[in-house]
Amino acid sequence: MRRDQPGARPSLVRITREWGRIGCIGFGGPPAHIALLRELCVQRRGWLGHAEFEDALAACNLLPGPASTQLAIFCAWRVAGPTGAIVGGAAFILPGLSLVLLLALLFLGSSPPAWVRGAGAGAGAVVAAVAVRAGVGLVPSSWRRSSARSRWILYALGGGVAAATIGPWLVLVLLGCGALELAWRGLAGARESRLGVHGWPLLAAAGAASGGLPALAWVALKVGALSYGGGFVIVPLMQADAVSHYHWMSAGRFLDAVALGQVTPGPVVQTVAAVGYAAAGIGGGLLAAAIAFAPSFTFVLLGAARFDRVRADRRAQAFLDGAGPAAIGAIMGSAVPLAAALREDWQYVVLAAGAVVLLALRRSTVLSILAAGAVGALVGLLGAPVPR
Repeated sequence: MRRDQPGARPSLVRITREWGRIGCIGFGGPPAHIALLRELCVQRRGWLGHAEFEDALAACNLLPGPASTQLAIFCAWRVAGPTGAIVGGAAFILPGLSLVLLLALLFLGSSPPAWVRGAGAGAGAVVAAVAVRAGVGLVPSSWRRSSARSRWILYALGGGVAAATIGPWLVLVLLGCGALELAWRGLAGARESRLGVHGWPLLAAAGAASGGLPALAWVALKVGALSYGGGFVIVPLMQADAVSHYHWMSAGRFLDAVALGQVTPGPVVQTVAAVGYAAAGIGGGLLAAAIAFAPSFTFVLLGAARFDRVRADRRAQAFLDGAGPAAIGAIMGSAVPLAAALREDWQYVVLAAGAVVLLALRRSTVLSILAAGAVGALVGLLGAPVPR
């Protein structure tokens, strides 16, 4: 297809169509989203140069929140201004969000049939292995960037232990690792520091609402503001709040929700919509999603013009060099509470098989979860016990 003329501004209809297409076919998480955005904006249409795209990606990785979603919003902002950013971001998010809510109606309803509960239990059984694979996939690039391998290991261990044990307070460990790296490099007290964008989520981690919609809004804000390093970072946080603190759903239903976020296009952060549905129905799902994605739109709309400075900021880089390895450790550490949520013996067999398929054979995450769901549905049809 022919590249557009330099400076050509696409219409909002075109932005809706192109970003909506990526939102519909973007299975596979951030790597797939980034590849599709690069193919559209750089290779096929020439709306962005290669260097500008890579700098934008790097800047998005320095911000809290789902990086590929922020990249989609930034690309739409770059080619069609603030209105384009809102339209493009919404078109990218809505297909997966709609599918998550439709599946939540089926899997998280009050009395789904046994085969549906079995399908959710089977799909949920492999989520722990998916988390490990997601973390392992982030290790090589982070390890290569590290200038101090011993500290990298300590930060990763800290994040992993925190995710496995303290759940909602994980964010304090991530921010603490970033602050430690800043202090180690002698940058923490510099007057020109720009770490407000990283430090403000402490407010979100410091307290909790008492219940109802305010509590759901609080959880969604934490999810949208604190997902450093990948969507799986917020899984322990959501699990602690949704299952242990507010009792919106059982541990098994939470696994179903995470699995729904994996088999649908779009970021893992969309899992919060399934949690919102469990808490307050369709309205709760929409509210949770709107609040969770609001920080991404805010960061881009207010800061996109300064992304080049964020990319070059030594303090932001140093912070990520501490928080990044901790986030990778947290992603893998989240496998512990996810595996602990399994209830039936056959689920552990599915998890073991999924680990082999995902980690040793390197098969598709989406297809692996669907296959596990099919096994679980068969288990339910055969009358074997399935979690409620």
